[in-house]
Amino acid sequence: MAESIVAKEFGFQNNGFSVYINRNKTGEITASSNKSLNLLKIKHGDLLFLFPSSLAGPSSEMETSAPLGFKVFGAPNVVEDEIDQYLSKQDGKIYRSRDPQLCRHGPLGKCVHCVPLEPFDEDYLNHLEPPVKHMSFHAYIRKLTGGADKGKFVALENISCKIKSGCEGHLPWPNGICTKCQPSAITLNRQKYRHVDNIMFENHTVADRFLDFWRKTGNQHFGYLYGRYTEHKDIPLGIRAEVAAIYEPPQIGTQNSLELLEDPKAEVVDEIAAKLGLRKDTYFLSSEECITAGDFQNKHPNMCRLSPDGHFGSKFVTAVATGGPDNQVHFEGYQVSNQCMALVRDECLLPCKDAPELGYAKESSSEQYVPDVFYKDVDKFGNEITQLARPLPVEYLIIDITTTFPKDPVYTFSISQNPFPIENRDVLGETQDFHSLATYLSQNTSSVFLDTISDFHLLLFLVTNEVMPLQDSISLLLEAVRTRNEELAQTWKRSEQWATIEQLCSEYPHPLPWYPVAAAGEQSTLHSSPLPVVPWILYPAASWQLLWAMRLETRPPCQARGSFQ
Repeated sequence: MAESIVAKEFGFQNNGFSVYINRNKTGEITASSNKSLNLLKIKHGDLLFLFPSSLAGPSSEMETSAPLGFKVFGAPNVVEDEIDQYLSKQDGKIYRSRDPQLCRHGPLGKCVHCVPLEPFDEDYLNHLEPPVKHMSFHAYIRKLTGGADKGKFVALENISCKIKSGCEGHLPWPNGICTKCQPSAITLNRQKYRHVDNIMFENHTVADRFLDFWRKTGNQHFGYLYGRYTEHKDIPLGIRAEVAAIYEPPQIGTQNSLELLEDPKAEVVDEIAAKLGLRKDTYFLSSEECITAGDFQNKHPNMCRLSPDGHFGSKFVTAVATGGPDNQVHFEGYQVSNQCMALVRDECLLPCKDAPELGYAKESSSEQYVPDVFYKDVDKFGNEITQLARPLPVEYLIIDITTTFPKDPVYTFSISQNPFPIENRDVLGETQDFHSLATYLSQNTSSVFLDTISDFHLLLFLVTNEVMPLQDSISLLLEAVRTRNEELAQTWKRSEQWATIEQLCSEYPHPLPWYPVAAAGEQSTLHSSPLPVVPWILYPAASWQLLWAMRLETRPPCQARGSFQ
């Protein structure tokens, strides 16, 4: 019974440890259903000593919990992302070498000047170059689970702005409400952590092909970004989102607006992405765009076993292509805070039409109760004051994320000087059909079939075309692309399906030419200024886990970026 109580208290199995009355491992308390604490003469306040069992060894639950000291108050059966599982097992501490001027001890000693720092040390983060304003999510977890109790009662609870159901002591809203069912007021705080610490495009070509739409039309554009999560080693326990490819859904864009249309191929694209090891996971800065970003993040929650709901926050990020003060295109990354996600999910946040940099907390009505939302500000005398969020600056809802390109470009997909057209670009005269497929195959005559077929947009066309869709027979090819296995690709090439595709392409012995693009220094019919020469490269597939979304911004740089604290 004693071991059962210990196992229940610490949240692990009772066959992976031994309990002793004395520190020197004497007076072992053996497992028995007949012995009570009174029979063992164990009173309240007595010390018991817990040691890993030398025979059974630590249990799997004990191993999982040990790095963070988790108490199972959340959802322990939740399967977290691979990157989260990896980081939860890392030490995370910031090791420092001996300071020859300040350290007065030997080479094996440690002092305050060289002792390892915790990954959430704010002074260390502030002195990085550039300074880091937000610690990583796993560093935040280490901060919660540190201290004497090792986070024994830590539970990451999602914010709710809705009335709790099931309260029977009064009539339902709007005729009654009580403190038990009434949601608490919300004071907006700048979030101290972020779920993703860096966005990195594998190479410039990934972004160039997306930007090419704006270069030809001048209109805003939107695309879902596919990539993977990796460790970001520049920040303790950080996560990097690596972008490998972009899918552009149906949309109508102008210079100042963007409307996303219903995508009949969305489910098929998601299925193909899943078989390639990808996962869907945008750009927004005004209040309306923050609401849209919050909606995307709510649709793609971050799985977390410390939360009773099994999820907490989101790794869904937003990338923005916008003009900079040097008249060059810059990429910026953002997320909205967990508080913003809750306000959006429970329909409590509205945009301000006449002031896009401001949001507005909805007021309660007979149909919906909305808790009061506040934010803290500083008045002209330097005093901290609390303001009602009607309106509120969106800077309280936004977390900025650095966006970079690697010094050494990485190409997940194969490189081609004549890439396959991107989907949903009919407005440019670029279409995906068997004319364009025949053109692509005639211009890409590599002896390595995998290099020819490893094009993200080509794979989507093979699955979604209306003439010969290969949704039910392309799994082997997707596995070949994912693992870069030429033998598997050749096996699929000998299939009846590919023979039919080649037969269909042979019906177009003289394929239609590509839509003309102006060369360097020439005038394009779609653009009033000369177009630069843009190199064409394709992208490949490994084991990915993420999709973000991105949109072009043609307006001047957003002033909100300079106001982040």
